[in-house]
Amino acid sequence: MSDARLQQATAFHQQNQLDEAERLYREVIAVAPDHAETLYLLGTVLTQRGATEKAMELFDRALAANPGHVVARISRGNALLTKDRATEALADFDEALSLMTPFLAALNSRGGALRRLGRLEEAVSSFDLALSIQPNSAMVQSNRSVVLRELGRLEESLAAVDEAIRLQPQSAAFIYNRSDTLRELERFAEALEGYDRALALQPNFPDAQIGRGLALMSLHKLDEAQASFQAALALQPDDAKARFDSGLCSLLAGDLAKGFAGYEARWRNAPNSAWKRDFAQPLWLGKEDIAGQTILLHGEQGLGDSIQFCRYATLAAARGARVILEVHAPLKRLMSSLAGPAEVVAFGDALPAFDLHCPLMSLPLAFGTTSAQIPAAIPYLAAESQVVKRWQERLGPQRKRRVGLVWSGGRLLKNDSNRSLSLPRLAPILKQNLEFVSLQKELRSGDAEWLAAAGRIAHFGADQHDFAETAALVSLMDVVVSVDTSVAHLAGAMGKTVYVLLPEVGVDWRWMLEREDTPWYPTARLFRQPSAGDWDSVVARVGAALAAG
Repeated sequence: MSDARLQQATAFHQQNQLDEAERLYREVIAVAPDHAETLYLLGTVLTQRGATEKAMELFDRALAANPGHVVARISRGNALLTKDRATEALADFDEALSLMTPFLAALNSRGGALRRLGRLEEAVSSFDLALSIQPNSAMVQSNRSVVLRELGRLEESLAAVDEAIRLQPQSAAFIYNRSDTLRELERFAEALEGYDRALALQPNFPDAQIGRGLALMSLHKLDEAQASFQAALALQPDDAKARFDSGLCSLLAGDLAKGFAGYEARWRNAPNSAWKRDFAQPLWLGKEDIAGQTILLHGEQGLGDSIQFCRYATLAAARGARVILEVHAPLKRLMSSLAGPAEVVAFGDALPAFDLHCPLMSLPLAFGTTSAQIPAAIPYLAAESQVVKRWQERLGPQRKRRVGLVWSGGRLLKNDSNRSLSLPRLAPILKQNLEFVSLQKELRSGDAEWLAAAGRIAHFGADQHDFAETAALVSLMDVVVSVDTSVAHLAGAMGKTVYVLLPEVGVDWRWMLEREDTPWYPTARLFRQPSAGDWDSVVARVGAALAAG
């Protein structure tokens, strides 16, 4: 083996002259095929070229020649991470640490693998140990910041990335990371400034364009947001996140045709990708004739989404298809009132034979829905008469106008802190001479005590076993007042007057912006916060609407 040739190859490598470096490394390997260091170095060149699989083969050869080659072990783990093989990567990093403990690069990469595996607290611990070795590692601080953000520890995340930027002030990646945290903190104007600064440092930065677009969307500057998403797509045409976010922006602007086309990219983006179903039967998106075919329409995401989009089952049946509708178990009995499905099954039930399938939220695309052509044959869901009778008896004779109330949604929704309000904030409404009924199934801390003290709201909680029970209660209301939850969708689908209380931040695309009505539910009236967190003015306007009758 020629040491001079290896030194020359390494010099070319350090100067980023990859062609010359690769050529010389290969000449050395031709003479010494088991030289671990050269195999490792050639692997790093191939990694830089994006040839990850071939690089991994070289790392394997290097490790076969020298199992104690720690850096080759770490490089192999990093290559595995790029292939989403985080469990195998973690094993490599742990092996590297068993050979040389502590080791900054292994601990940093190990934290990345643990993050991919969803073991976020362990990832933070790995980064903390790395920082105990080298406190001034800007990369580790930035990586730690990302995990802290995903844990919801936003102020800690901001402090960590600020330290990374202090160490490397001109890092576009760190400034972008900081802007993502600011956006999570709902400091959108500051986040926008950061994305602009990152792009000034690194103009070809698609993720920064996407983040910028999301900040602009939150500031309700939809045209500018769309321009950022399109800039990201110009740099990276197959970027699923840019495509999806562009679709959301179009939906929020009311351009449903473009919006639902972009919305299909959800299957390549978490968390929606978790709902993707891998059926042998083909996906139907409206192009083929479905007359005489059996089509499975399957729910996804939340209960409200299924309630909103199940209306398309009627249209599929009108095209001559035999429709199987699959929904969340609490919706199964309710969906028997929907015209169209030949059979309704719950998730987890055995599926009958079918020829085609389509997710419920792809149906607007399949049927070419525009804002002027939303199927709105309201009502399309109804309560069972026997269940209604039972609830009538339980509620007793009606002497006043009945108002159903929903003040909070599921805690797991990312935007829940914005969309839900505390029960005491409804107190001004309760002063009116009306009969109030809670349509809330689950109570939060303090709700039960407040309900008992107020004595103005009938609450049945767990007696609403499923949505067939809730629908019966809704049918007995004159008005439903609800935050953005599945009950709001249910009331709209049943044709009941429903007042939907909407936040200023994180408003769902289906409610669009500024409007007080929605083409999805003609009997709905939208009450929006004028500024972030201002529920009091919303409650005051709802109270005035209730008083007006």
